[in-house]
Amino acid sequence: MLDKIDRKLLTLLQKDCTLSLQALSEEVNLTSTPCWKRLKKLEDDGYIRQKVALLDATKLGLNLTAFVLIKTQCHSSEWYQHFVDRVNAMPEVMAFYRMAGEYDYLMHVQVADMKSYDNFYKQLVNSVSGLSDVTSSFSMEEIKLTTCLPITE
Repeated sequence: MLDKIDRKLLTLLQKDCTLSLQALSEEVNLTSTPCWKRLKKLEDDGYIRQKVALLDATKLGLNLTAFVLIKTQCHSSEWYQHFVDRVNAMPEVMAFYRMAGEYDYLMHVQVADMKSYDNFYKQLVNSVSGLSDVTSSFSMEEIKLTTCLPITE
């Protein structure tokens, strides 16, 4: 179970994972060794999955954000594993979810432009059989994007 200090550490790390051990220790009123032990336990227990740099898609020329909804008639474990493997191999796919409701899957795709999206789309539908409906929506403006989970203290 997470206590108030663990939650504060996770909140701080979500905002800036480059904070030094000393800075983190000061923020949670611990000395370095107990703070380090807590961080290590949070990692070992899987609360901290990885530490990354978040990049600016626009500055990298990846200006088109697409949300792809997919329906399928195939639900066997073999088909599912093939589909998951194919999608996981596509670097344009930023997030991929199996859904409840009208659509079976949802993808967040980031590409340079419409031509790049068309190439992605063709690769997807040509490499996975059994997709009965692939519907795409394109973002006109990013209003909010965060990776910070809402941790209550």
